[in-house]
Amino acid sequence: MFSDEISFNDVPKAVAHLIRKVEKIETLLSAEQPAQPEGDQWLNLADLCKYHSDHPAKPTVYAWIGQRSIPYHKKGKKLMFLKSEIDSWLKEGRRKTAAEIQAEAELFVTNKKGGAK
Repeated sequence: MFSDEISFNDVPKAVAHLIRKVEKIETLLSAEQPAQPEGDQWLNLADLCKYHSDHPAKPTVYAWIGQRSIPYHKKGKKLMFLKSEIDSWLKEGRRKTAAEIQAEAELFVTNKKGGAK
């Protein structure tokens, strides 16, 4: 559209042209790149409190950290949480059904009797 030399009068047109090109490139790049996997996001303390279904207070999260019951990463004084690890941690809290407990107990008793020969 423009030759190698641009006059002062051509600057507004050149800038508008460049803006359109950049917008087009941004559109192409955003369409081609897959979204970042959900599980690989880093959360800070405030993000974790918002993400967690109970929306715990910061002192509660600090207590979990002190008890080492929640997975966390620490770089200097900064606490970070990996979303995939938090999801796994939340799933670990699932309570077994009575039928699952009964089945495990029966399997345990069966293995004890079978291995006592």
